[in-house]
Amino acid sequence: MYLLGRNSSVIFSAITIAASSSMKTIENASLMNSLKPPASVTEEERIAWFRKKLPEFKIFKSNNLTEKFHGRVLEFFGEECEIRAFMTSISPARSFGKREVLSLETFFKAHPHGCLMILSRTLDSRHGYRVLKPLLDRQVKLAAVTPGLSFLFKNTPVESWFDSIKSGNKDPGEIPLAQNLSNLIRLAVLYKYGGVYLDTDFIILKSLKGLKNSIGAQSTDVVSGNWTRLNNAVLIFDMNHPLLLKFIEEFATTFDVLPPSAFYPVHWNNIGGLFKLPENRAGLRWVKAKLLQLSGQTYGITKIFFCMLEFVLITDPEKNPICLIDSQGS
Repeated sequence: MYLLGRNSSVIFSAITIAASSSMKTIENASLMNSLKPPASVTEEERIAWFRKKLPEFKIFKSNNLTEKFHGRVLEFFGEECEIRAFMTSISPARSFGKREVLSLETFFKAHPHGCLMILSRTLDSRHGYRVLKPLLDRQVKLAAVTPGLSFLFKNTPVESWFDSIKSGNKDPGEIPLAQNLSNLIRLAVLYKYGGVYLDTDFIILKSLKGLKNSIGAQSTDVVSGNWTRLNNAVLIFDMNHPLLLKFIEEFATTFDVLPPSAFYPVHWNNIGGLFKLPENRAGLRWVKAKLLQLSGQTYGITKIFFCMLEFVLITDPEKNPICLIDSQGS
C-alpha cells in the first residue's frame, strides 16, 4: 500500500507478521461472527435478531468513561505533540499482540515526541494497561481511551443513523456491524479533532510530519499511474476537513452493506470444500449453491481464491501475473 500526499513518493508500507498473528486473526473472526446476522433472512428478521443481540454490543453502552471522552482527548493532546495520531481496537485486549505492539513501536521510533491515542473500550482497562505497560514504561505519549460514540457522531450526518442503530430500529446489514463502526469512527474522530489515523497493523518507516490531508492508494493503474483503489488504513486530515464530511455523508445517505456473496462467496475456512469431491448429498448441494453464486451474485474474488481456481482448472498459476505476485509475498 502506498500513501499519497502532495508528493507521490512511497512513504511507507504495511508489513504483516503472519506467524504471530494467525491465532489473533481467528479469534477476531470468531468475535465478528458471534455478532454476525444469520444468513438468508429477511430484513425484518435481521432487525429482530439485532434487537435481541443489542445487549452484546457493549460499544453502544454509555458509562462514566464514555461521558469523559471529549475531556480526556483534549487533556491528552493538550501538551505539545510532534504529531497527533489515533488507532481503533474493538477486539478483546488479549488479542492486541506482537504485530500491534510492533506498529506502536515504529510510530514512536519515527515520532519520539508524538502522541498516540487508541480508541478502545477493551484496552481502556486494567488488562489493557498491562498489555501497553512495556511501552508506557518507556515514557512515550500513549493512551487507550473509551470512545464516546454519541459525542463523536453528534452534529454529523450519521447522528440519526447511529441513533436508529443503537435503538435497534435499523437494519445492521449482513456483515458484522463492528467493521462498519470501525470505519466510521476513524472518519469521525479525524473530523472532530484532526490528525493521523493508522490501522493497528501498520508499520511506519519514516516520519509522517510532512504530510497533510492525505489518503492511501492501495493500487494504481500501470499505464496512467493514477490510483484505482483507495484504502482507509492510513488517513491524515485537518480538523473539519470537507472531504471527511463528504465521506461521512456518503456513509449516511448511500452506504449499502453488500452481502458476503458479492465479494466473499466462500469463507476462507471453507474454500477447500470446493476442491474435493462431495462426501454426501449435503456437500453436493453446498458446492452447487456456491457455484451458482459465483455465476450470478459475485462481483469478484480474492487472489488466493482465484489462484486456487487456476490450479483446479489445470491451468498454470505460475504464468498468471496475479498468482505470481502472490507467490512472491505480495
